[in-house]
Amino acid sequence: MLATKNVHDSFVAFGLRVAQSHNIAAGRYVIMPDHIHFFVCGDLRFHLGKWIKSLKQVLGKSISKDVKQNRLWQEGFFDHVLRNDESMAQKWDYIKENPVRAGLVADSADWSYQGEIVLIDRARL
Repeated sequence: MLATKNVHDSFVAFGLRVAQSHNIAAGRYVIMPDHIHFFVCGDLRFHLGKWIKSLKQVLGKSISKDVKQNRLWQEGFFDHVLRNDESMAQKWDYIKENPVRAGLVADSADWSYQGEIVLIDRARL
């Protein structure tokens, strides 16, 4: 289960650490019980696959050992390149409603496992 305080805290700590040490911005995010949606941005040297691998390792340490008996992570990940602020806003509107569509909360603002670590503005895209 990913939607826990431990995983949430680890995700935020990881995002802050990589922002300071590697200039990689993890922006808005929603942690669902079985997956995570987030915006991330880096410079031309940024390798998303390596970043995801590190993130999975960090979060894996925050997840109960009972859960780890089953396969924790699916292979790979799905990414989508955002071209402009409008595209980012549309994606965020969809993502932030995931907990509502899943029946976890009535209002997306009530979902505890979401936020924004670093503001990603158009200048960084």
